[in-house]
Amino acid sequence: MTEQEQGTTTTSRVEVPAPPDVAFAVFTDELDLWWVRGPINHVDGGRLRSMRCEPGPGGRLLEVYDEAGQDVLELARITAWEPGRRLAFDSSLDDVTTEVTFEAVAAGTLVSVIATLRPGGRDAGGTAWVRTVPKWFGPWVQRREGADRAVHDIARFGLTVRYARPAAAARWLADVLGLQGPDPLPQGPDPLPHTAYGHPWLELRAGGASVVVEPLPEGATLDAVADEPWLYVDDLDAERERAAARGGDAVGEVVSPWGLPFFEVVDPEGRTWRLAQARPTM
Repeated sequence: MTEQEQGTTTTSRVEVPAPPDVAFAVFTDELDLWWVRGPINHVDGGRLRSMRCEPGPGGRLLEVYDEAGQDVLELARITAWEPGRRLAFDSSLDDVTTEVTFEAVAAGTLVSVIATLRPGGRDAGGTAWVRTVPKWFGPWVQRREGADRAVHDIARFGLTVRYARPAAAARWLADVLGLQGPDPLPQGPDPLPHTAYGHPWLELRAGGASVVVEPLPEGATLDAVADEPWLYVDDLDAERERAAARGGDAVGEVVSPWGLPFFEVVDPEGRTWRLAQARPTM
């Protein structure tokens, strides 16, 4: 993937393992599957039911808010529809025009996204396609052959944990505890400038639950952390082996004082995480 800004034009590219006609169909027909659900990934996330792409020139890209599909928000209007080759649309919320092209390459298809902000115009999120296509559409095409076609929404419970070095903490959570995120985690020294995180926070997932990693408030410390997040896992012994290989002495033994097997691991800033065996029905 590459991304660059040239004046008012922003571009990105990603290769996907599918021929151009399939990649185009997946991009448009499966928008609601590859567009990741999240706290800030929609205009009206509190009412969203689905994302929809209406085919053909004049079609709309929509957030849908009711079962009948009558209560909608038009995100953009399609101006070019060339299956297997090119898709273009004008944002209905700001002054951004987006073009998506599909070019056959040895590995499948090179998908290129070009977002152009009109002179003197306003970008209220219309350029987001440049960022979302490589990090969400690319991985969806990679895994869709063995994946179900159900929309996986986030759970009703989410957790925010705060660190002095949030990017380093998020990388530790992914590496040691196996949490996964909808977006690539930032690399480099930490703490990063606020704008380098990509969002106001870094988001990871434990199953369907969001684990949001944020910076500590200015002047705060973790000297007396009282909270202890729980994470249920399918194979407790395998997770402990993985955590011990990466976390060393910070990983405790598996215990079961009240019938539920679990172990604890201390992260680099002193917070204790408890990993417990999930029931087959969870």
